[in-house]
Amino acid sequence: MTFQSKVRAATLSVFALLLAACDKPGSQTQAAQQAPPPPQVTVAQPVRKVVAEETEIVGRFVAIDSVEVRARVSGYLDSVNFRDGQLVEKGQLLFTIDRRPLETALEQAKATLEQAKANLAFALSNLERAEGLKRGTVISEQTLDERVQAERVARASVLAQEAAVRQAELDFQYTRLTAPVAGRIGDRRVSPGNLVTGGSGGSTTLLASIQSTDPIRFEFTIDEGSYLSFIRLHGEKALTAPNVPVRLKLLDEESFPHQGRVDFIDNSFSRTAGVIRMRAEFPNASGKLTPGMFGRVRLDLTPPAEALLVPDEAVGTEQASKFVMVVDEAKVAKPKYVQLGALIGGLRVVKGIEANDRVVIKGLMRVRPGSPVDPKDGTITTAQNQATPAAGN
Repeated sequence: MTFQSKVRAATLSVFALLLAACDKPGSQTQAAQQAPPPPQVTVAQPVRKVVAEETEIVGRFVAIDSVEVRARVSGYLDSVNFRDGQLVEKGQLLFTIDRRPLETALEQAKATLEQAKANLAFALSNLERAEGLKRGTVISEQTLDERVQAERVARASVLAQEAAVRQAELDFQYTRLTAPVAGRIGDRRVSPGNLVTGGSGGSTTLLASIQSTDPIRFEFTIDEGSYLSFIRLHGEKALTAPNVPVRLKLLDEESFPHQGRVDFIDNSFSRTAGVIRMRAEFPNASGKLTPGMFGRVRLDLTPPAEALLVPDEAVGTEQASKFVMVVDEAKVAKPKYVQLGALIGGLRVVKGIEANDRVVIKGLMRVRPGSPVDPKDGTITTAQNQATPAAGN
């Protein structure tokens, strides 16, 4: 056999082996087994519920009345008549200043007043005698004028001394400092025995501060869009006489258990921040709500309407767009772009889907648009487990 014949025979043998391998049963099955199965996902129809569009805003509590207790007269602090941090009533005695020097000053003022009254009585009697005499013969016009002037000076002195007595009485009363408002008082700033400075200047001694507690105010700001929605919902009366109900929760609360009312909307927006200041009032009989605390208030922006809700984890992001994956009858996942609304009961309000859509609620990261999936039926519930699927309604 020649060399060329040997090469031709070897080539035919290789082709024969390849054809035999291709004809073996099960080779196509093995290739199919190498393809990954479709990802398993959980699907459910969106929840249908009547909701109102809302916004949640962080704010801070402030006292309606906040007063600094300062001395009006100078003297040594005699006693402190409250316990630090207690609730005080309006008019309750808080501090006393040593009254003895001011009591002495009051007595001196009264004595000076009596002296001025005596001088006035003497001037009046002199004037009456002068007026009873015949002018020009017994008494001159100059003497009469002098006695009239003396009577007027004595009368003015009485008026001045009466004012001095009233001031001395006020100073004497100011030695007892009472609470100007009801509320919770802070700690004492001065101990008994110390000299306190009184008056109306900036150097007066601060003794304590009082913050009213019931009711209490909550201040917050909203943006222009939320403000316009709020006014459209509640009407122009919300500007002139606001009395709109609101709900509030503290930082450690899940729901919004505190009920209050908006009682003030500012008259202008901040030029730098683009927000407007608002204020709500809440009852606070327990005193739990304290000035300076943070909270979160919820405002209604639209009237109640039926909406579809899905879990937040069912919503995907594509650049600036939001979408959910919907599985059709052929078990193929397709995206639907949506607009997001408020978060209610742990679920997100979405616009752009139908009530009978089968939305991927678990396994969204394993799904590719247009790819087949292995759907398993699930259920969407709110945080309170009170929502029902839309298909059941």
